[in-house]
Amino acid sequence: MQDDALSTASSVNAARLLDSIQTLARFGAREDGGVDRPALSSIDIDARRHLIDRALALGCSVRTDACANLFFRREGLENLPPVMTGSHTDTQPTGGKLDGCYGVLAGLECLAALNDANIRTRRPLEVVAWTNEEGTRFQPGAMGSSAFTDPVLIERYMQARDSEGITLAAALAAHRDAFPSLATRPVQAQAHAFMELHIEQGPLLELADVPLGVVTGIQGVRWYAVHCKGAAAHAGTTPMHARHDAMTLALAVRAELSALAHELGRDDTRITFGRWTVLPNSINTIASDVTFTVDFRHPDASVLHAFDKQLDACVERHAVSREVLFAHPPVEFAPSIIRRVKDACNALSAPSMNITSGAFHDAMYLAKHCPSAMLFVPSRGGISHNPAESTGDDHLVLGTRALAHCLVHLCNEAP
Repeated sequence: MQDDALSTASSVNAARLLDSIQTLARFGAREDGGVDRPALSSIDIDARRHLIDRALALGCSVRTDACANLFFRREGLENLPPVMTGSHTDTQPTGGKLDGCYGVLAGLECLAALNDANIRTRRPLEVVAWTNEEGTRFQPGAMGSSAFTDPVLIERYMQARDSEGITLAAALAAHRDAFPSLATRPVQAQAHAFMELHIEQGPLLELADVPLGVVTGIQGVRWYAVHCKGAAAHAGTTPMHARHDAMTLALAVRAELSALAHELGRDDTRITFGRWTVLPNSINTIASDVTFTVDFRHPDASVLHAFDKQLDACVERHAVSREVLFAHPPVEFAPSIIRRVKDACNALSAPSMNITSGAFHDAMYLAKHCPSAMLFVPSRGGISHNPAESTGDDHLVLGTRALAHCLVHLCNEAP
């Protein structure tokens, strides 16, 4: 088995992998070198057609499901639960070539490497392209992976609308029309394992000069909207002591929440006040209403719960209101899969370090379905969600070789 894993890893073709990244990036290419490929758009459907053709050429079967996830399956020697790998191919409006796409293309390269090495695995291997991970066209994000692990969610998602009023239901119907011959993947027992390869989207690996990150988990998150009410009045005639300025109130609440978050979370705190809505948003009118969002992330569930309580107390103290937009607990990946990732790094003599993901990924949901883990490669400058997103070619190839090594071992594990 060790020989098969190393043989597959060494069969990863660097030129073929890098060319596949450039080819997929043409679907939705921007003039600045980035990619704009919204989920289930006509551009995305064209990109999916390209991936389907490539998978068929590799001898795989291709299936889909109720949320238009694509499954490229290489059969195993035995009819056992499959090993899965993959990510997503939709992008941010000003995204790069690698976020999500790298994981899908690396998975396809592993299929090609298995073919080239003439290796058959005990278990089937499925490469998956999950639908709408970014959540830029339809909300929430990670629709495909969350609906895969919890199928009842698809009914709730169906009425989600994009900026043009198109529902997810209509977009899924268009996908079915585009690929009428695709078989539907049956709802099966849980997979044997899931492995997601991804760019880090942060600076830690580059700063440490380490080429591979063994992802042990994903930090938990809280999203809130805080609403502060004041009274509109003339900016030139209303004395400062007589004002009810919603912006002044909002800034006071923001400062208190920031201090609370840093006191609770210390070095692991990530807090962002990213979206602000100000009414009437006039240069010479005191703000009457301000709503801002709070994105708080931490790997410790007890810190998240403490922040929830502190935020509620802060809201009550300032007589403002809050709405919970999204909450997810921290995710710990399976020790058995983490060991396989570390073994792959060691077998390839590749330095690695443990890392906790600060971003959401499809693996966050797959971890509820089967033993799961992730592998990161460095992001230059820590930049992602940006046309300048980049990773060195050597790192992209090394990450794919480590993935191949890991997948072969997982695919040959006994029932």
